Amino acid sequence: MLRFYHSRLWEHIKPLLVLSDKKRSWGFLVLAALSVGLPVFVGAALGHFSSAIIASMGGLVILYMQQTPIVRRMRILLACSFGFLLSFSLGTLTSFNPYFSAITLAATVFVVTWACRFYSIPPPGSFFFILVACMSRTLPFDLTLVAERAGILLFGCLGACLLVLIYSVAQVLLRGQEPAQPSPPKDHRIAAIILESAVISLFVGGGYLVALMIPLDNPYWVPISTAAIMQGATFRAVWHRNVHRIVGTFIGMGLAWAIFSLSPNVWILAGLIMLLSFVIEVLITRNYGLAVIFITPLTVIFADSAIASMDTERLILARLIDIMLGSFIGYLGGWVIHHPKFFYYLERRMVNR
Repeated sequence: MLRFYHSRLWEHIKPLLVLSDKKRSWGFLVLAALSVGLPVFVGAALGHFSSAIIASMGGLVILYMQQTPIVRRMRILLACSFGFLLSFSLGTLTSFNPYFSAITLAATVFVVTWACRFYSIPPPGSFFFILVACMSRTLPFDLTLVAERAGILLFGCLGACLLVLIYSVAQVLLRGQEPAQPSPPKDHRIAAIILESAVISLFVGGGYLVALMIPLDNPYWVPISTAAIMQGATFRAVWHRNVHRIVGTFIGMGLAWAIFSLSPNVWILAGLIMLLSFVIEVLITRNYGLAVIFITPLTVIFADSAIASMDTERLILARLIDIMLGSFIGYLGGWVIHHPKFFYYLERRMVNR
């Protein structure tokens, strides 16, 4: 009997440890690291490291590059850059009021989730639009700085687009032809898309509001964790992501503590941003849990580097609480989305009206 339970337990644990065969090209890995890392090196040189962090977040748009002909590839990236800009700007404009901020975050999540589902945007899908929207709410509210901050983010996005253009032209020159990947078909199940988008926006926005009401210090980790968990394609995938997120974050916070206990200067932080970005893109398609170990210190550098340098232990504990709460909310949201009878019933009611 004991052997039977050990066997069943191993069946649940084994998928969490598997390394996928999916690998990304070295060219893309270097490109992603440069897109996220170059802005902070420029910021460190100019003495504006905190502003350069915003541009570095804009560089994350590189993750939406697809292996399509150059014209379509650049159109997708420019459209995603515009989405980043809107998500970020709405967050900075509405962070003066917690309730209004939570409502606009939920609205942002609904729109970007709907758009990514309708146009069949592959992973990471809506996640980084949500991350940018959440990160923008960590900045102190100042109406006079909204346009400047948005411009800095756009600078990072366009820098990534320029790197992609150079890389794409080099690919064509070396291969002699453009990639001919067909465009993915649009998902026309409008009712299902609206329902899924509504549920995700409700849980992400609601999680952020709960974190504000408790209150948690700078609670952006809660909605980010909720969104990350709900990205799972099946309920089993949601459960796997939940375990990966919590365990990976515990280890990642230890790594963050080690980094900030050494009191790194801006040049070291800039180098770490580039290195961590590279490692994350190597691992994210292989094993999500391993990637989370390095995602955690990267997001701490993005949003909390000033706090971490002063009070590392307090920050680490606060972020662990935030992520556990966000993962629990995301797990509940994943259960709702992947509960077939309930979801199909609502979809039929909407279609038959």
